Amino acid sequence: MQQFDVVIVGAGASGLMCAATAGYRGRSVLVLEHTAKVGRKILMSGGGRCNFTNMHNSPANFISQNPHFCKSALSRYKAQDFIDLVDRHGVEYHEKTLGQLFCNDSSKEILQVLLTECEWAGVEVRTETTVHKLKSSETGFQLQTTKGNISAGSVVIATGGLSIPNGGATSFAYDIAEQFSLDVLPRTASLVPFTLQPKDKEVLSELSGVSHAVRATIGKTSFLEMMLFTHRGISGPAILQISNYWHPGEEVEIDLFPGIDLFEWLKEQREARPKAELTTIMAQQMSKRMAQILCSKFELSGVMGNFSNKQLEAITAAFCCWKIKPSGTEGYRTAEVTIGGINTNKINQKTMESNSTSGLYFIGECLDVTGHLGGHNFQWAWASGFAAGQAV
Repeated sequence: MQQFDVVIVGAGASGLMCAATAGYRGRSVLVLEHTAKVGRKILMSGGGRCNFTNMHNSPANFISQNPHFCKSALSRYKAQDFIDLVDRHGVEYHEKTLGQLFCNDSSKEILQVLLTECEWAGVEVRTETTVHKLKSSETGFQLQTTKGNISAGSVVIATGGLSIPNGGATSFAYDIAEQFSLDVLPRTASLVPFTLQPKDKEVLSELSGVSHAVRATIGKTSFLEMMLFTHRGISGPAILQISNYWHPGEEVEIDLFPGIDLFEWLKEQREARPKAELTTIMAQQMSKRMAQILCSKFELSGVMGNFSNKQLEAITAAFCCWKIKPSGTEGYRTAEVTIGGINTNKINQKTMESNSTSGLYFIGECLDVTGHLGGHNFQWAWASGFAAGQAV
């Protein structure tokens, strides 16, 4: 039976970070990946350019039933730490909106940074190796795999959540957590587009491909970013962000004019162009097609000079307080992350080790820690992987 100090199951962002960190500490480390390729979500992310961190990352960018859990790891491995690592490898990158950092060239560069670090740290990575069974032993753990049995002093579960199943996602982490008596909270697809009710879909699908800056709100939480109309519903950064806070049956409020006082602007337009049609006026702020379809949907028509202030207020409410009740989401197929997961109340926040099973660690997306869009989930992968790598 082969023996290692540390076996990490899952060769994604958190797993590879953990492996390199542990390897540099002199530990013998084996990484097992059940698919043929490592780091598939890294390669897919950011349109192939990998939004690898966010310069403004903080615990406030994460959702969890235990909001304090992420603080320790994030404080000990910050966004700047990963930026420094990327700089040492000569990867060129740029900042997009809101502190998001992307590779200039390809997400392959981020994966290569991690693989190079693992190589330098003496880490062994095996692909197409599935773990069938994990059990405790006198010396730690035994893993039964498709390529033989392995003995490990410590085991780190880094297999992620349920999002993007065609990228290799499975329920492995949750199954292991339950096997070792850890509580797994309800999970759902998140950072995910909404699908629409048939009546809304029929009308709005004509706008597929059109994007527009909006403020999307649920309760007291709102995001001011772009919204994209699709054949199935609505997407774009504002929608993906607010999806973290949506529950089935709830409405999402969309403000299509978050940057202006629409009522005052409409009054000005009424004075300046009293004979203009409302659709013509609205087309100054959005595409002509979008203005026509939305005015029709909201049952608004007429020339500006005929509208009273009360009618202009109603027009403002229609465009600035547009309430949409999604029929659902596109699910794990297109979701960027899984919200919910392994209850962190039974996980050591400094080491990621199970409080009830010595030597068993969980990192990354499988934990009940979900970041906002924009590189925050990768930063959690780096931080949680580093924390475990320092401890195993």
